[in-house]
Amino acid sequence: MNRFFRPAFALCALLFLSGPLTAPLAAEVETASLGGGEEERVTEVAGCVLTAKAVCPGIDLRHRNLRSLSLAGADLRGANLMRADLRHADLRGADLSGAILDGADLRTAFLQGTRLSGARLRGANLEFARANGADLRQADLTAANLEALRADKADLTGANLEGANLQEAKLSLTNLSQANLEGAKIRFAIFQDALMTDCRSCPTDW
Repeated sequence: MNRFFRPAFALCALLFLSGPLTAPLAAEVETASLGGGEEERVTEVAGCVLTAKAVCPGIDLRHRNLRSLSLAGADLRGANLMRADLRHADLRGADLSGAILDGADLRTAFLQGTRLSGARLRGANLEFARANGADLRQADLTAANLEALRADKADLTGANLEGANLQEAKLSLTNLSQANLEGAKIRFAIFQDALMTDCRSCPTDW
């Protein structure tokens, strides 16, 4: 073999025999792929494993990266999720009654059947979230972004939607009784067959 090709051949042989990347190196590659110093996604806090049907009432998850995490059916009553990253998270059937989600990022989150009664979602971003059948009674959604939200058959009785962005939201058969929509943006929103008894600033042409 030509002496100039021997080093290259030896290196190729070494890589072939060494097999796939070792775990530490693979982890480094995964961490590097996050880019921009993004916080690693958390899966356990204060001894509570964050998974479907977890029982973690009152847990402090402020500013946590919970993106794409499955918390379906979890008990998160009274939890503090202020400014948490919940993009594309699965919260179907979870209990978030009385939880604090001010400024939370819930874009494209799955909230079908989620219990959010009495929850605080001031300034939260629920753009393109799916919340069909969700319980949002007495929820505070002041200045929240609900653009293109899908919340058919949801219960928003007594909810505060003052200054919220409801443009292109779908709220067919939704209960908006005693809700407050003062200053809300409702352009192209769909309220077909919604219940609006004693609703403040609800549209009158549906």
